[in-house]
Amino acid sequence: MSGHSKWATTKRKKAAIDSKRGKAFTKIIKEITIAAREGGGDPVGNPRLRLAIDNAKAVNMPADNIDRAIKKATGELEGVSYVELTYEGYGPGGVAVIVEVATDNKNRTVAEVRHIFSKNGGSMGEGGSVAWMFEKKGVVTLPRQGKSEDDLMEIILDAGADDLQTEDEFFIIQSSIESFETVRKAVADKNLSIENASLQWIAKNTINVAGEDAEKVIKLIESMEDCDDVQNVYTNADIDDSAIK
Repeated sequence: MSGHSKWATTKRKKAAIDSKRGKAFTKIIKEITIAAREGGGDPVGNPRLRLAIDNAKAVNMPADNIDRAIKKATGELEGVSYVELTYEGYGPGGVAVIVEVATDNKNRTVAEVRHIFSKNGGSMGEGGSVAWMFEKKGVVTLPRQGKSEDDLMEIILDAGADDLQTEDEFFIIQSSIESFETVRKAVADKNLSIENASLQWIAKNTINVAGEDAEKVIKLIESMEDCDDVQNVYTNADIDDSAIK
C-alpha cells in the first residue's frame, strides 16, 4: 500500500485506549458537530454526517450523545462552534507530518501545535510545505475475523477501490475520494463490520526511521494526538518495529 506505515498498527492500539478514556468520543463528537453544521442535521442528505454517525456507532457511542451533538450544531441546543484547520511540519529524521484540528480557539491551538513540534525535535512549516508528499484517500478498515481476502477483493474492486492490504488483524481498503462512499457502502451492505471509515492523508512515499529518531517520531505523534484540539495526525514515517512498544 502506497504510504503505508507501521505506525498505523500502533495508532489502532492507541485508539482502543483512547476510546476507554473518552478521547475517541470527543473527536467523533466534534466531527458530528462540524458535519451537521455544514450540511444539515439529516444524515440521509448529508454523507459526511452519515459517516460520522457510523463511526460513532462503531465505538459504541450512545445515541443520546449523537443526537445532542447534532442539535447543538443545528442550533436546537446551545453549543460550541468549531473551526477545522490543517497544520504541516517536519519531525525528527526529516519526516513530514500533517495535523488536522477542530478548535474553538485558533490562536490557542496554533500555539500548542507549534510548541509540540518544537518540544519534540520538529518544526512547524508553512501551508503546503509537506502536503505535496501526500494524497487524500478514502480508507476503510475492518477486522479480518475469518473473512476471505479474495471475497473482499471482489466486493471492493467492483465498487471502485484502489487497493487492499492485509495487516495483522485488519483489512485496509483504499479508494479515491470519489469512490469512497461507494466502497464503504458496498462493504456495509454485505454486513461486514467496519472499524473505521474516513478520508485520510496517505504518503506517496515513506521514509524509514529507526533507533532514536523512530522513538522521537512516536513521541511527537503521541504528543500531538494527546492535544485536545487535534483530530488526526499523519506522517510519511515508516517506523521500525523495534521502536514500537
